[in-house]
Amino acid sequence: MRFASQAWELAGAAALRHAVFCKEQRVFAHDDRDAIDDIAIPIIALSMIGGQPDEVVGTVRIHRETGHHWWGSRLAVAASHRTVGSIGPALIRLAVSTARARGCMCFQAHVQSRNELLFRRMRWNRIAEVDMHGLPHALMQADLAHYPPIADGIAGLRTEARRAA
Repeated sequence: MRFASQAWELAGAAALRHAVFCKEQRVFAHDDRDAIDDIAIPIIALSMIGGQPDEVVGTVRIHRETGHHWWGSRLAVAASHRTVGSIGPALIRLAVSTARARGCMCFQAHVQSRNELLFRRMRWNRIAEVDMHGLPHALMQADLAHYPPIADGIAGLRTEARRAA
């Protein structure tokens, strides 16, 4: 997990978001990009082959709204890697911890209701129920006490996939 910094990483994150939000979930008709992409920090999860980065298999973006208030959005994991179970949580941890290192005092996200349990397990609290893009979402806020600051998002985090036996 790390910040997307190279052109192929940014393109991979965009392609993954398109695959998940446009093709698979049909939340957006053609493109999920919006004005937030111009100011957001894209974070990615990469698969590795022979110790070298191979492809983007997860992504999320974060941005500062005002002052110390941050948001996370567009969390996506490739269908082929969802059974691993650690990619989404690792992206969430790096997103919140990165924002904490940059002065975040409040980190929120609009979470599709079907994913609310994952966030609750990661110490997020539901603030409200909202409808976004025709789908039920929960406005949720991270309990920052459980997310130590990580100052170097470029270096990121390393996680190992654990598959069930």
